[in-house]
Amino acid sequence: MMEKKPETGSLSDILTGADALVLTAGAGMGVDSGLPDFRGPQGFWRAYPALGRAGFRFEDIANPRAFHDDPLLAWGFYGHRLRLYRNTRPHAGFALLLRLSEKYPHRSFVFTSNVDGQFQKAGFPDERIVECHGSIHLMQCLEGCCEDLWSSGEFDPVVDEESGRLVSALPLCPRCGGLARPAILMFGDGGWSGQRTLEQEERFRQWRSRVSRPVVIEIGAGTIIPSVRHFGEAQDAPLIRINLREWQTTRSGDVGLGMSSREGIDALLREIGDKIP
Repeated sequence: MMEKKPETGSLSDILTGADALVLTAGAGMGVDSGLPDFRGPQGFWRAYPALGRAGFRFEDIANPRAFHDDPLLAWGFYGHRLRLYRNTRPHAGFALLLRLSEKYPHRSFVFTSNVDGQFQKAGFPDERIVECHGSIHLMQCLEGCCEDLWSSGEFDPVVDEESGRLVSALPLCPRCGGLARPAILMFGDGGWSGQRTLEQEERFRQWRSRVSRPVVIEIGAGTIIPSVRHFGEAQDAPLIRINLREWQTTRSGDVGLGMSSREGIDALLREIGDKIP
């Protein structure tokens, strides 16, 4: 596989000249923790063969319409993901990034499209994270009776592996008694309760106003849903892009590494060594 090699010292120059890290992450960040890659229909169907046999694409089930049409199937998919994310241990690259962040005066802020809560589980402070697509660990009312979000912690989904359907009780809104859904931004989603994410973004803006020399480290963010890429490129800061397939950069001074998330993080640490006190 072709890999772009940075000029000698360029990574070191970028990292040692910064006063903070903006860590932006897409789905590729979780793959090294063993989480499934939904890239393309085949990747999705390998992870959820029951949905593949029924002819569902990721866009079909990751859609609020699915909760209206077949709530047991929709919650079978999200219930399985919820259990998976609860049981997954973040790979060692998370801890390495956290340790690297602590070397900078303003430390770091995370912007991620992932809904798995892996950064929080790895020890990153919740008040320094923007989850632009929400979190699977929170729920909201499907009918939108209120803007409230609540923890999914008491929901213990049991899913039939053969059919992919929820066989335990459906989660309900504590206010109106209607069906609950994950507080995740889905496809075709006009009912997502995004106030929490807006508040996270405001905390980022306040933090960013105090930072003068940030560097963006983008990890595993693709171009199909480019939210993370667009955010990082808008920061007026040098960017290091770690991506196994789509590592290319277009701006002078940015660096692309054609590596997995863990490999790329290891490469950063090797490059800077003890140059940051």
